[in-house]
Formats: sequence, C-alpha cells, structure tokens
Amino acid sequence: MEAILLVWGVRDEVLRGLPVEGHWLYGEYDFIAKVEFGSNVEMEEFEKTLRHLIDGGRFKLMPVKISGLKREGGENETSILENVGIKAVP
Repeated sequence: MEAILLVWGVRDEVLRGLPVEGHWLYGEYDFIAKVEFGSNVEMEEFEKTLRHLIDGGRFKLMPVKISGLKREGGENETSILENVGIKAVP
C-alpha cells in the first residue's frame, strides 16, 4: 500500500524529525513524501507516530490506489492512478 504524506505549518525541527524521507516544499505545504506500508495496521501505527511528532495534526496521509492491466499480446500497463483518498485529516 502506498500513500502520499503532506505536512504544513510546522517548524523545521519537526520536519527534520519525521521518520520518512521526502521533499521540502515552499507554498501551501511544507513537506511531501511517498510512504509505503505492508498493511492498514502499519499505516495506522505510522499515523499515531505522526500525531505525536506533529502537534495539532497538521498533515494529510492519502492512500493511493493503483491498478494494472494485462492485455492480449503480453503487454502490461501498470501504475494507473484510480483514486486518492484522504486517510487522516486534522
């Protein structure tokens, strides 16, 4: 399972302490990262960790659903974005 993490309105020290690698942004959001989880339970534990690190819950964790097709002739088409849903909104 993959998700996109967006963080805003936090100090640089908080961003440096996040348990994921990502990119700092300048604008509405301060940080973006792609995160991967083995299960929903793992994602929920990650959310709990974020809530402790980011006071006020100023983040969105948006699971990304990906589909794939196998066509006749052996061609495969993957990584088609079907839906992005917001998992955690403060």
